[in-house]
Amino acid sequence: MKILLVDDEKQLLDALTVLLKQNKIDVCCKYNGEDGLDEALTGVYDLVVLDIMMPKMSGLDVLKELRKNSVHTPVLMLTAKNEIENKIEGFDLGADDYLTKPFDTRELILRIKALTRRKGDIIENKLSYKDITLNRDTHILGKENNEIELSMKEYEILEMLIKNEHRFIPKEQFIEKIWGYESNAEYNTIEVYVSFLRRKLIAIKSAVKIKALRGVGYKLEVNDDN
Repeated sequence: MKILLVDDEKQLLDALTVLLKQNKIDVCCKYNGEDGLDEALTGVYDLVVLDIMMPKMSGLDVLKELRKNSVHTPVLMLTAKNEIENKIEGFDLGADDYLTKPFDTRELILRIKALTRRKGDIIENKLSYKDITLNRDTHILGKENNEIELSMKEYEILEMLIKNEHRFIPKEQFIEKIWGYESNAEYNTIEVYVSFLRRKLIAIKSAVKIKALRGVGYKLEVNDDN
């Protein structure tokens, strides 16, 4: 499970990160609305925990932009006491739940589990794009009766491409999300794994291909020649 925490209270996020990792939850933290929005737009998270009052961009504005860009990731809003109007506006904009500060961390964990479980009830554990499906449990890439298993890195790259099917993803973003900010992975590492994925798409006779645009990144498209 991957969760994005967006709040300008760094001490709070540091404590929550430790707690969530103890519960086997991967965490990414951002400390202002603009950075939180950029991160959430990737669509790779199972849940976004979003504070309302933040520098650069409010949580409500972040939520509005996410829904405007068709990012349907569940959002748990954090709010101070008595902010009833903000709660009403947030639900109107597409928030899934609210938690009032200060909160008991046990309640946070319960709400996270409830929201991600609800998402799982609605969305099958498969991602689809055109003629391919990607099984999130087994990492099997398939087209009709043709199937092939992906390595973890291949799976994570293809997952990002499918979730961001309408835009190019820069190589830096793959490195940050898959290898981590402090990784020594180089751009040619991404090129190697993209090459592996292209071969596997051909192996299952898919019309989907990975388009590269120099200086911009990668995205999925359909090969009309197939």
